[in-house]
Amino acid sequence: MDNIILRRVTLSDLALLQEIGRQTFSETFAEGNTEENMKSYLEEGFSEVKLTSELNDKESEFYFAMLGDKVVGYLKLNSGQSQTELKDTKALEIERIYVLKEFHGKKVGQVLYDKALQVARQKNADYMWLGVWEKNPRAISFYRKNGFVEFDKHIFKLGDDEQTDIMMKLPLKGQ
Repeated sequence: MDNIILRRVTLSDLALLQEIGRQTFSETFAEGNTEENMKSYLEEGFSEVKLTSELNDKESEFYFAMLGDKVVGYLKLNSGQSQTELKDTKALEIERIYVLKEFHGKKVGQVLYDKALQVARQKNADYMWLGVWEKNPRAISFYRKNGFVEFDKHIFKLGDDEQTDIMMKLPLKGQ
């Protein structure tokens, strides 16, 4: 899709970010999780308070993938102390790349990923890292195709369910 435009998300986009965040998360994970756990996570993870805090955080960045005036996906990046785990000043975390289901396979995720790579290089990061649910083979395959390798695992809580995320890393130095 050559006509995908990326734009930085601002506080004035809060409602739109909530909408795309909840929709893409539901489309991706509802099938493998209970309704109660999904409802709980969608309320907490995409609450106005939480997203406002993240949008105001200088070490977090959100980008919308736009097709015309429609948001079809988004990216969330974290650096420094805003990273969910490693907190390495020489790393950039891809916390989220989500694309509407109807746009899967149309290169939107790749466009968002390429933006993450560009930001990592601008920040002179040594590597990028992320966590991906072990039961999301599509995402794991996408990251492997882009050079990421597994290096650890961690627990992600979805409601009251403890799930295993595979942690993956892509070295950037020497490339």
